[in-house]
Amino acid sequence: MNPTLRGHLSAFFCILVWGSTFIATKVLLRSFTTVELIVLRFSIGVLTLLLLRPVRLRLKDRREGALFAAAGLTGVTLYFLLENTALSYTMAANVGIIIATAPLFTGLFSALLSRGRERLSAHFLVGFVLAICGIAVISLGAQALQVNPLGDLLTVGAACCWAVYTLLMRKINQLGYDSILCTRRVFAWGLLFTLPVLPLTGFSPDVGVLLQPRHLLLFLYLGVCACALCYFLWNSAIAALGPVHTNTWLYLSPVITLVFSALLLYEPVTARSLAGIALILAGLILSQK
Repeated sequence: MNPTLRGHLSAFFCILVWGSTFIATKVLLRSFTTVELIVLRFSIGVLTLLLLRPVRLRLKDRREGALFAAAGLTGVTLYFLLENTALSYTMAANVGIIIATAPLFTGLFSALLSRGRERLSAHFLVGFVLAICGIAVISLGAQALQVNPLGDLLTVGAACCWAVYTLLMRKINQLGYDSILCTRRVFAWGLLFTLPVLPLTGFSPDVGVLLQPRHLLLFLYLGVCACALCYFLWNSAIAALGPVHTNTWLYLSPVITLVFSALLLYEPVTARSLAGIALILAGLILSQK
């Protein structure tokens, strides 16, 4: 299969899965805290990748370890902590819209680091505007946009962290190591950086509740599929498409969430929602040119 096509299919699959995780997360948050969810799902992710590749990643240069540590900090610890904390201070609609700016930050950071060698095309910028407008139409519905400074700034921080993570993964992919081993090491660093937060959040998941069949299956879905498999595929997409074009697939996340809401929660799909979907798809197609 053509590497570019494989990259697009991998990114689309990730968005398809990540767009459905809101259902599992919504159920699990009734019995577990946000930090408990992060630690448990990524622990399952590490164990899954360890079973797939029960060997140690040996770095050629110890200085390369800093890349993995930074990727774990930005793509796991900070991203999820900032995004989930933001939801306590601002509207979910604001979070959905602001997180979708990650491709723009990725492009800006990439251009800055390359000292102008990599530039954002007109197609990308027009596509970004169309996609953000579409996401706003879907996320806001009939309500007006409300600015909540703390929550909105935390979400901007999360979007920036994801942008930095994808740029770091491009560097890591260029090192030539096995992708599964790289993803596992990033997860391990992410979990390590989460440890200082545990005493502050009262981390004490109820094992009995965790082992209930429904909860266990949902955690396995989040850990094995949404973490281990999807992060591996997303990192592969970054290697094939580059960080900017891979992140533009994030525009599609509200569309996937909308579809799953209609299919599983029987929420209505309005003409407004369809207009938003059309804008997002147009923006995604333009951004890929």
